[in-house]
Amino acid sequence: METYILDTNLFFNMEAGLGFGQKTEEVVKNITQKAKSLKSANRAQFMMPPRAVDEFLSFFEDKNQPFIKDFLSAIIIKSPDINNVCFPATVFYRLVDDIRQRSIRGLSIGEEEIKNAGRTMQGVGGLSKQEFEIKIGAVIKTFRDRYRNATRTKFLDSVTDLDLIVLAKEQNGYLVTSDEGVTYWGRLFGVKEIPTAVWKTHLPE
Repeated sequence: METYILDTNLFFNMEAGLGFGQKTEEVVKNITQKAKSLKSANRAQFMMPPRAVDEFLSFFEDKNQPFIKDFLSAIIIKSPDINNVCFPATVFYRLVDDIRQRSIRGLSIGEEEIKNAGRTMQGVGGLSKQEFEIKIGAVIKTFRDRYRNATRTKFLDSVTDLDLIVLAKEQNGYLVTSDEGVTYWGRLFGVKEIPTAVWKTHLPE
């Protein structure tokens, strides 16, 4: 029996090419139907760690909708056994070094944007609060975008991301995600993966 570890983004990123629908509710319903069919035939099972489920539920105002309850009943919700899953030390050396490099890049970007802010405001006086916010706002937006890209792109930016990888390793299951960071680090941790664009055709009939 194949095991698939599902990331939350599968249900909300319509650009992932999943092939299960064009809207979140449609995707959830179609995956639920597939999960039930494969589970009853003992062909495959779909898993999500509790943190990913919490993340999934956070997108809905009404969490008691029938299609949501139906989905939760069709998947297996399981925490990874973090005490008994082993990874090579080289992965953690890589992780620590990557964190350090991202921190350095973030600081450099901060320094550059502070200088940009100074140049932007140089010689400008007598601005109202609104005028000041508009003028400095462009610099702040650029800083946020650059900082986010430098520190979060292709990185594990939540414990949920790590849960997905560790659970996939523990279950020897396929990691199914459209998150570049989860995919990248999943490869370093040595887990199986399936691209979202071909997942539907990869599933057993």
